[in-house]
Amino acid sequence: MAKAKKKKFALRADQIRPLAPNRGGCIATDQVMVDGRKVGYLYREPPTNDQDTGWCFMSGGESQEYMDDADNHGIYDVNTVANYDPEIIPLLDAPIGSAFERDRSTGLFVAIEEE
Repeated sequence: MAKAKKKKFALRADQIRPLAPNRGGCIATDQVMVDGRKVGYLYREPPTNDQDTGWCFMSGGESQEYMDDADNHGIYDVNTVANYDPEIIPLLDAPIGSAFERDRSTGLFVAIEEE
């Protein structure tokens, strides 16, 4: 079994502020957490446990091959992801089944039908 590479996150731990505290966990890709790209696509599935919010955050540029490699994403506190892209905060109370995409022309999130 190959050893997972050590990730160098775009933000240091001392840069994380309480922007969306006590929300629980989520999945985010390295394109957001390591490369520092803005969230471009997010969706909410049914949670798998009491700590899970069901949220998944991606830049929107991830291929299926990229997503299939577990080393390219991880489980994080929603507050941590909110520090990387505070524009997600108004969407965090959206119901399970919600999906949003950043409109390339306006930069704003718009609701979409999940595929």
